[in-house]
Amino acid sequence: MSVEKELIARSSNKCELCSSSEGLSVYEVSPSDASVDKAIYICEKCSSEIAKEVELDEKHFNCLNDSMWSEVPAVVVMSYRLLKALGRQDLLDMIYMEDDLKLYADAQTIGIDADALVYKDANGVTLKAGDTVVITKDLDVKGTGFTAKRGTAVRNIALVANDSEHIEGRVNGVKIHILTKFLKKS
Repeated sequence: MSVEKELIARSSNKCELCSSSEGLSVYEVSPSDASVDKAIYICEKCSSEIAKEVELDEKHFNCLNDSMWSEVPAVVVMSYRLLKALGRQDLLDMIYMEDDLKLYADAQTIGIDADALVYKDANGVTLKAGDTVVITKDLDVKGTGFTAKRGTAVRNIALVANDSEHIEGRVNGVKIHILTKFLKKS
């Protein structure tokens, strides 16, 4: 049986990301070995956004709330990559992947130019999404009525798109933006 026929059967002839039934084709999740295990069946809209032909449409990719729970590893990997490109740390925090699958998922990124922005802490150490940082100064958090205290650890940070001076993280259960100059990587 061909890869496409296996994918049609596995997906019930629907996009494995958004469930659309129009303009479907095979998409190899790189690095690929041309097997059904490293391929997904997706619609033309998902394919063009993944291929960077158009800007990622966050509304379209609300479907990832469902596809990230797929039992198909390649679908989970693509959902993870898209959520990472969209900066959806809230959903990334919920995805569970075995270590080998996580390495495979991190092998490539979507829509992120590696040379575009470099996020650095107060000591000049490069920060990446998912890192843990420590706040170096008491910070009043606007609109919340609390102060983020010096020494507070912020885990699983997200990088703010198009702004290398800010990261997103949770302090006291609230998602906030923090200036990188007030952080140090731990």
